[in-house]
Amino acid sequence: MDMKKRVSLELRHRSPTEVQELVLDNCRSGEGKIEGITEEFSNLELLSLINVGLTSVADIPKLDKLKKLELSDNRISGGLEVLAERLVNLTHLNLSGNKFKDISTLEPLKKLPQLKSLDLFNCEVTNLADYRESIFKLLPQLTYLDGYDIDDCEASDSDGEGDGVEDEDEEEGESEDFEEEEEEDEEDVVAEDDDDDDDSGDDEDGEVNGDVDSEEDDDDEDDEEDDDEDSSPTKGEKRKRDPEDEDDEDDD
Repeated sequence: MDMKKRVSLELRHRSPTEVQELVLDNCRSGEGKIEGITEEFSNLELLSLINVGLTSVADIPKLDKLKKLELSDNRISGGLEVLAERLVNLTHLNLSGNKFKDISTLEPLKKLPQLKSLDLFNCEVTNLADYRESIFKLLPQLTYLDGYDIDDCEASDSDGEGDGVEDEDEEEGESEDFEEEEEEDEEDVVAEDDDDDDDSGDDEDGEVNGDVDSEEDDDDEDDEEDDDEDSSPTKGEKRKRDPEDEDDEDDD
């Protein structure tokens, strides 16, 4: 998608004055120039143009409220005077991955009194001897160069800088904690399933035992019926007379 079209999409439901952050990363720029951004973006505070094929920033408009400008992974090699003229309140500038070779090409940034952080990772200028000392001497208003101050102390999160390693570690830690919680939950589910299996086994045993007990009770009842039948005279059979009965008949 080209840069103009992307800007148009960003403005579908709002006016340029309502936009405070505009991210156009990986868009295509016509002839290596900034397109679609005008002074109407008067409240813009962050502009990100990462990997859009820029070779020049000559067409950047005057944006008095812009504080952070991301221009990494382009092909810019100079012409920074326009930034000092049109972005007077810029505090963070990322020029990583561009074509800056000499310290002198960065000299126009001296006219940005609010500039606090500058990134030049993967630029040839970083290979120069005494690179860091030279930049801090050239731009005394700087606090951080490539995420570190003059004493090699890393920028704090509140300064919006850093290499992101700590954030990645934190995310990995949170991911590991989440995975551990998932494993614990799975173990609990397995344990519950085992308990259910044990309970169902008890029920089956109970049913089996119940069946056995029922059969035993039936056998007992059958035995009692047999005893009753044995004690009663068989049908059609004359009951034997007791001697006492015979004596009573003789007396009569």
